[in-house]
Amino acid sequence: MDIGNVQTVDIEEQMRGAYLDYAMSVIVARALPDVRDGLKPVQRRILYAMHDMGLAPDKPYRKSARIVGEVLGKYHPHGDAAVYEAMARMAQDFSMRYVLVDGQGNFGSVDGDSPAAMRYTEARLAPMAMEMLQDIEKDTVDWWPNFDGSLSEPAVLPAKVPQLLLNGSAGIAVGMATNIPPHNLREVADAIAFVIDHYDAVDDLGVDDLMQFIPGPDFPTGGTILGTEGIRNAYATGRGTITVRAVAQIQEAKGGRYRIVITEIPYQLNKAALLERIAELVRSERLDGVSDLRDESDRSGMQIVVEVKRGTPPRKLLNQLFKYTPLQSTYGINMLALVDGEPRLLSLKRILQLYIEHRQEVVRRRTEHDLQKARARAHILEGLRIALDHLDEVIQTIRQSPDAPTAQARLMERFHLSEVQAQAILDMPLRRLARLERQQIEEEYARLLEAIRDLEAILADPHRVLQIIKEEVLALKEKYGDPRRTRIVAGEPEEFSEEDLVPHEDILIAITQRSYVKRWPAEHRRSQGRGGRGTTAITTREEDAVQYLFLADTLDYILYFTNQGRVYQERAFQIPDVSRQSKGVALAGLINLAPEERVTAAVPVPPELLEGAGEEEPRAERFLVMATRKGRVKRTPLQEFTSIRSSGLIALDLEAGDALGWVRLTDGKQEIILVTEKGQAIRFSEEEVRPMGRTAAGVMAIRLEEDDAVVSMEVVEPEHDLLVVTALGYGKRTPLQEYPVQSRYGKGVRTLASDLKKAGRVAAARVVAEEDEVAIISEEGVVLRTRVAEVPRMGRATRGARVMALKGSDRVASIARVPVGRESGGEEE
Repeated sequence: MDIGNVQTVDIEEQMRGAYLDYAMSVIVARALPDVRDGLKPVQRRILYAMHDMGLAPDKPYRKSARIVGEVLGKYHPHGDAAVYEAMARMAQDFSMRYVLVDGQGNFGSVDGDSPAAMRYTEARLAPMAMEMLQDIEKDTVDWWPNFDGSLSEPAVLPAKVPQLLLNGSAGIAVGMATNIPPHNLREVADAIAFVIDHYDAVDDLGVDDLMQFIPGPDFPTGGTILGTEGIRNAYATGRGTITVRAVAQIQEAKGGRYRIVITEIPYQLNKAALLERIAELVRSERLDGVSDLRDESDRSGMQIVVEVKRGTPPRKLLNQLFKYTPLQSTYGINMLALVDGEPRLLSLKRILQLYIEHRQEVVRRRTEHDLQKARARAHILEGLRIALDHLDEVIQTIRQSPDAPTAQARLMERFHLSEVQAQAILDMPLRRLARLERQQIEEEYARLLEAIRDLEAILADPHRVLQIIKEEVLALKEKYGDPRRTRIVAGEPEEFSEEDLVPHEDILIAITQRSYVKRWPAEHRRSQGRGGRGTTAITTREEDAVQYLFLADTLDYILYFTNQGRVYQERAFQIPDVSRQSKGVALAGLINLAPEERVTAAVPVPPELLEGAGEEEPRAERFLVMATRKGRVKRTPLQEFTSIRSSGLIALDLEAGDALGWVRLTDGKQEIILVTEKGQAIRFSEEEVRPMGRTAAGVMAIRLEEDDAVVSMEVVEPEHDLLVVTALGYGKRTPLQEYPVQSRYGKGVRTLASDLKKAGRVAAARVVAEEDEVAIISEEGVVLRTRVAEVPRMGRATRGARVMALKGSDRVASIARVPVGRESGGEEE
């Protein structure tokens, strides 16, 4: 009896070979994406099966179970759970930067909830997936047999979309893994266009050249990436580690308390697990400043609310959350993908190159397909044209033939036609004999000849192919592109401080009589013509009015001076950025104000001045010039304010009944101009006021009449104007040359007509330039932003013209100068 063959094998060799076969099967057929279309086999099969089923974005949804069955039965010999999980992921907008499947029903959530059973959900292709499949019927890609050899499936998709970078990929194979982050379509498209423009010198392109267009990953859940070194390493070598941080804001709550609102979390972070982690830290008393934790997320967006206990500094608690929870986490980038069926670690430039090479092949094969179709059609039209030119003879030949094969043979012999042309003549309906139909044939033939010449030109010119790729990807950018969601900030995580999260931005800061403050981006104020009504910029609380409005940078130090002559210090970005209609937040939540103390002046100081004010560099010497309502002035070196404790410092010793009102930063050699309510102005050199210590009381600057008080103090800028605005909305500009330099403690000169009944008393005055804009704010919180050039230039002793229309009892409270150069990104003037 034959019992078969017995072979002697080395167990070590057998196991090694079997394991390598298994490992390569997992690597190639399951876990790693192809660099060309960025898809794993199961994803590619799902998309093609849905395309084969006709599930276009404009067609009705189909049951997910039906789709999964189609994929299993035709292309994917694995479990249904794996197929449904892959399809569900392609429908999750929190997993995919640009979804490929349009799902209807429960496809899971950022809380880690599983999708509903496949019998309950429905799906169809998303528009982006149609771009992946476009031209697949034009022989643009290779095909191979499915698992049982009964059907064919595409080895790769045409992929007009650079899918590998847009949605990234994650997978664990045997002995290797891939973790490619998602990116922004606009940025990737611009980078591809840049590489194509420099294709002849692509080897000379460095990672910095590409990072001009792709600064880093763009996660669907937003967040903030700290530092660029990890991104640079990943783009240069294929491997790198980045730190991703959640986006959180500190908001004022009722009763003088605060809350932390988290609106964006790191990519792939389970929100439910995050909440459980925070709750666990609270229970273990590692976070002792949390009074309540709520998840207020809804369809409009994510919102996790952490209520802060009374007396707990909210910024300190936020830093603890970043330190002890996954709100700040690392993301390891490992850009591994299949190149010609083999796993390769790829740089950003290499990924873009391989994608362009794939698209070159697709465009070339598509062009060849279209050219073949066009030539075939033109060949038929040539036969029809011959038939129409010899119509009577053709008809006679056909009528005299006993059958169709004979007629075809006689036509081929008589007119030297091909078999296809002869058959087309026999199939030609009688209506095509009409004159109009003949003209249409000629027009179609002419169009085909032009198309054939164009297609041949494309195949003959590789640069033309590259330009087609560039045009197509830029068209995708215009069609599907959206703004970046993930912010990237400077400073590596090891050196991270709070200001590293804050971008440079010009902001307007408003402070009210009752010491409420708010900030908002300066560019959000639109300019209006002189005499406009303005727009509501800050909604004031009852019996409160806006008093001060000034321009700053988010990274500036803000020195807050109070009516009692004390000074406090905080950074500008620590002022909450609230909505335009918000009433602001209490300054008492930012600085330790006494019960009867209110802020009357604030000076933005660039960090380089305050942080370096103590160094022995004469050119860096700066002074703070202060003025009171009763006309007293004082000059103190800035270095006196380098170390301000949280309880504040004395900045000026005040007399009874007086109040500190204005503070300006000077270089020690400038001139000062003071303006009073009754329209007097005095201009003098700051050198007339000797430098004094913090606790000095200062000296008199102007002789005030009875019932008069100082309303503004400004630093003179030569060749500029003094803008004066009255409480009733009248204003004018007067050249500063018209204000003579006087000695300190004089009465000054007139800067407003002596009759104050119609225009009202002076509300504020600012030194402005012709090209500037000003923001005029009323006591009821209405802001009018207008160009300085709109305000008429008049002499000193004039009333001015209407510059702001006020309603009812509203009055002008303050004005702010908005230098155009600084707002547009230049240096402050």
